[in-house]
Amino acid sequence: MDIATLGDLNFMDLVTAYGLKILSALAIFIIGRYIAKFVLKFVKKTMNRAGVDTTLSSFAINILNIIILAFIVIASLGALGVETTSLAAVIAAAGLAVGLALQGSLANFAAGVLLILFRPFKNGDYVVAGGIDGTVKEVSIFTTILVSPDGIEKIVPNGQITSREIVNFNTQPSRRVDMEFGVAYNADIDQVRSIISEVLSKNDKVLQTPEPVIAVASLGDNSVNFVVRPHVKNADYWTVRFEVIENVKKALDAAKVSIPFPQRDVYVYNMDKKS
Repeated sequence: MDIATLGDLNFMDLVTAYGLKILSALAIFIIGRYIAKFVLKFVKKTMNRAGVDTTLSSFAINILNIIILAFIVIASLGALGVETTSLAAVIAAAGLAVGLALQGSLANFAAGVLLILFRPFKNGDYVVAGGIDGTVKEVSIFTTILVSPDGIEKIVPNGQITSREIVNFNTQPSRRVDMEFGVAYNADIDQVRSIISEVLSKNDKVLQTPEPVIAVASLGDNSVNFVVRPHVKNADYWTVRFEVIENVKKALDAAKVSIPFPQRDVYVYNMDKKS
């Protein structure tokens, strides 16, 4: 129907010509929104029952809502007689352009989905992720927030985390403390082992299962080196490490066992100028 034809039509003719299309478009939009609300509510309940993370579920629901709304608008415009093929092509082209412009963000988004789904760590875990260590404060779709031991908050892109090794120190209930002590070559090895064993047995935070390892690891340039490897609960790691190092030093001093350190002898020769 061209403009000249529209000029010859009266109001009733216009209502007759476009009224049903307008009513159809409104009906499609209203019913579509109602159905969309029902679908979104159903999907949200299903994801909550499945235990999906709230961050991921809310993001997925928002994306689904946008997609459904786009289909409803296109269907409504089609009922009005608008050519929707070109509109769909424009939307697709715009989506492609946005996708190319946001490649890095999309990579972080995909990585965030993987982190939320597979849960290599959770809030409160101490991890090394993306080459950065700290306690996990928050895992979002695009970034993960870590708090370092010195209290600095670090925001790490999720793509950086999934592309590198993830070390989680909290997945196991206990952790091994690796320490090394050097004693003089003239020290009694059995006596040193007994002293270290006694220090460990007096520390109630040291686990007896598995049994602590106390062994001669190497014969160094200046000392006989013992490795000491007790197991402790994760929360007691640094406390036990500091306590054992201090108490072993005190016990060795009390037993007159020397702990050597590198030394250098300097000889000064006073030679006669004539010679």
